[in-house]
Amino acid sequence: MNAKRIPHVTLPANAQAQALDLPAIGQGTWHMGEGLAPRSDEVRALQHGLELGLTLIDTAEMYADGGAEEVVGEALADRRDQAFLVSKVYPWNAGRDSAIAACERSLKRLGTDYLDLYLLHWPGSIPLEETLEAFERLREQGKIRRFGVSNFDVDELEPLEALPGGSECAVNQVLYHLGSRGIEHALLPQMQRLGMPLMAYCPLAQAGKLRQDLFEHAMVCELADGLGITPGQLLLAWAIRPQDGRRDVIAIPKAVQPQHVEQNAAALEVELSDEVLARLDEAFPAPGRKMPLDIV
Repeated sequence: MNAKRIPHVTLPANAQAQALDLPAIGQGTWHMGEGLAPRSDEVRALQHGLELGLTLIDTAEMYADGGAEEVVGEALADRRDQAFLVSKVYPWNAGRDSAIAACERSLKRLGTDYLDLYLLHWPGSIPLEETLEAFERLREQGKIRRFGVSNFDVDELEPLEALPGGSECAVNQVLYHLGSRGIEHALLPQMQRLGMPLMAYCPLAQAGKLRQDLFEHAMVCELADGLGITPGQLLLAWAIRPQDGRRDVIAIPKAVQPQHVEQNAAALEVELSDEVLARLDEAFPAPGRKMPLDIV
């Protein structure tokens, strides 16, 4: 793969970190560490992804109760510097002191002394002021480089941005795929105004019956066949497409089989024409009004 051609998304600089370009497709780990696949396969898949340029790896203390973080830690042994590592804290662990302890537990499972990005997994009852204070302490201690949020809708982002330090929020990670475009009406434009990139989880609609529907949808299959790619590659290329002249979306699909990792990486080189995008818009139109945030 020609690195010069890899589409990227830029994370803004902050007091502790310079602006950084990341490949527009990374690697997710939801359901890893649960015994659904051999652990060695999961480890090798993540390592293979790194070799193919999928340097962002996303995990969370929630996934397999820390088991996914342990898989990631094994995959990154002796190659931590090759990865941009993301993890998430439970909302009930996001207090002034509890977030520090939760982060330290994650670091231990991951076998590293720092995270590149630490996210609040979803809005909770602990005041955001406390969480921001903890995130700032973690940055000062060198345990995280950046912080962000996940599953925040417009109404949650607004008060966050108004708080001291809230403007330092690096990303918002939400569900986004061709069959779930609700964020395009209000949330995505808001994030673009704030200069805040989006991390798209379930970009292949991995959860629920919809995934099968999308992968077998006649239009998706027809267009993918015409381009000589898989339906999954079409969905990934759509998710990371430039919008309004900007590329602001990082997709984080999970893959365990080597061929799926390779297909995900190759999707970085897929460019969708205006005609293809128009046909997808016709089959899966963007919403004309504010929609509730999809959460899996």
